[in-house]
Amino acid sequence: MELDPTVRKELIQKISGTLNPGLKYKRTLKVAAWEFTIRLSYLLKRGLDLVVSITALILLFPLLLLTALTIWIENPGPIFYVQTRVGQNGKHFRFYKFRSMVVNADAIKESLSKQNESTAGVIFKMKKDPRITRTGRIIRKLSIDELPQLVNVLKGDMSLVGPRPPLPNEVAEYTLEQRKRLHIIPGITCLWQVSGRSDIPFTDQVRLDLQYIQSAGIGNDLILLLKTIPAVIIGKGAY
Repeated sequence: MELDPTVRKELIQKISGTLNPGLKYKRTLKVAAWEFTIRLSYLLKRGLDLVVSITALILLFPLLLLTALTIWIENPGPIFYVQTRVGQNGKHFRFYKFRSMVVNADAIKESLSKQNESTAGVIFKMKKDPRITRTGRIIRKLSIDELPQLVNVLKGDMSLVGPRPPLPNEVAEYTLEQRKRLHIIPGITCLWQVSGRSDIPFTDQVRLDLQYIQSAGIGNDLILLLKTIPAVIIGKGAY
């Protein structure tokens, strides 16, 4: 992973402050150190993603199989719900979840638009969404529906920790400030996910995502992963 050319140029200018030849060597060393730090941070994060994802998929395989069978028995149809989501720098990718709603959920959504409980209007949210199946309510409460995203992590579309990936139609309504959420790779869990999940207003979700981006690092990722465990057990904001 390399610095964006524009960012690199601005960094060089900021560090040097002048075109004095005597500062050229020192300037080059600082830029090289900065690029090494960024690359090392990326490799550590990617390594953590791969180790945890592979381990989790192996250990949780019986649960994944049981969930798939239960979904199909209650409401025959696709086991997985696949959507197009927006990732880092606006790149679209196929996003996986266990299906927690009836098969024709997307067709029904239009008729429920007036019941949207999200004050921001950018996202759609209903605490008692009639499209959710009985199995769906359980796997949502326990965040089991999100486990297939471990495959997204293995593919490199997502990370374990990062802002949640939005839908294309949601991004179309983003302000320039909100689009900053797309500057890094999206994740399965994030700061607002461990702070109340869907109960957190959209504006606060954005604020917390930007706060994470400014302080992103392997240490913070480990802390957020540990905080995710009690957040899932408590189930606050999961519906």
